[in-house]
Amino acid sequence: MARRDDLGTPRGTPGGPSYDPDAFARLAERMARFLGTGRYLAAQTFFVFVWIVLNLTAASLRWDPYPFILLNLAFSTQAAYAAPMILLAQNRQADRDKAEVERDRETNARSLADTEYLAREIAGIRLALERKADREDVVDALDRLTRAIAPDHDVDETPYSRGRDGESELEEPHDE
Repeated sequence: MARRDDLGTPRGTPGGPSYDPDAFARLAERMARFLGTGRYLAAQTFFVFVWIVLNLTAASLRWDPYPFILLNLAFSTQAAYAAPMILLAQNRQADRDKAEVERDRETNARSLADTEYLAREIAGIRLALERKADREDVVDALDRLTRAIAPDHDVDETPYSRGRDGESELEEPHDE
């Protein structure tokens, strides 16, 4: 005897009617977009105008006398269907907006991380440049070395002099 609680097969009649909620939501969205256009409002205004004119002037065609109850019923039915479709379209738009906000948040987080990384790199370069020996440091070190070895090797104690702009310049060696 076959088990009826087999989880490998879905319940329901195979090949029966199926319902795609996204297809209905897309249709509702298209309808909501159409109901909000000037073209629709102009067509509806023209339809109402023709309805009223025909029911007021044509004595033989009066299917909806003056209080226009049938026209009112048609508008009520239209509003009863239009409102939920518009709400469904707004919900789908809110879902799309939420997904877009999430993507923007992720993009902003990546941009912030990249900016912070670049700021750290620039700070590291700035610190490395501050520690780099400049010309003045090298000249001072050479002066100290020269003074240290000058008494032993009979070398002039000041082989460097200051130039016109105040920077050190190497002097040519003196031949004696």
